[in-house]
Amino acid sequence: MLRENIPDLADLELVAAVADKAVRVKQLLQDVERDYAPVVFANSLGAEDMVLTDMIWGDGLDIGIFSLDTGRLPAETYDLIARAEARYQRRIAIYAPRHDAVQEFIGTHGINGFYDSVEARKACCHARKIEPLQRALAGKQAWITGLRAAQSPTRDKLKTVAFDHGNKLVKISPLADWSEREVWVYLRANNVPYNALHDRGYPSIGCAPCTRAIQPGEDVRAGRWWWESADTKECGLHLVDGKLQRVAKAEVGADRTAAA
Repeated sequence: MLRENIPDLADLELVAAVADKAVRVKQLLQDVERDYAPVVFANSLGAEDMVLTDMIWGDGLDIGIFSLDTGRLPAETYDLIARAEARYQRRIAIYAPRHDAVQEFIGTHGINGFYDSVEARKACCHARKIEPLQRALAGKQAWITGLRAAQSPTRDKLKTVAFDHGNKLVKISPLADWSEREVWVYLRANNVPYNALHDRGYPSIGCAPCTRAIQPGEDVRAGRWWWESADTKECGLHLVDGKLQRVAKAEVGADRTAAA
């Protein structure tokens, strides 16, 4: 987040509004814990994900938290993992890519071949993120993400609760209707640890070679895969067959068989 956009906690009306929204998100998480066990939270360690980490671990919910270590994350992201685990006295389950898959990508495309084409970049994301995600989701009834609808054009139809046909389980995005400002009000009001790169103009953080700081006025996702057009800027975690998921809506507490 750019420093000039950091919200002022003196705006008591905004702080109260965020606190009210947080209560509703926490209730949703409790419902998900009850209705969709076993459920896991895919923590990419962005600002939104730290909001959900604080809610899940702060309330002692039986929701597993995992993160994908692609092998090319910024040092600041690893530091955040350590600070979060120290703060909450819990461990984030880490899933790494298969060595043979990474070696195959490098052998075919080169160490930085993801810059050469969208296809090569998606192949890298598949090896380093998609396959590990599939292992993390195996045997689960639902997964939770920190996605927000306002983050990019590819997410503007995001549902809070939907059936993820690609992974064949329910997908919950509790912060779908939150703004970036609301996320940062929650983080600051609750003293939640966050990635130090956010203070250096990185609103969205992925692998180090694929992430840069943004300038005032740029879209919050402009620093991700900046050499590509806006409509291709997804790694595939939230896509099916290379396309944005237009998933069917599901209801927490509804019959999961019917949702499928």
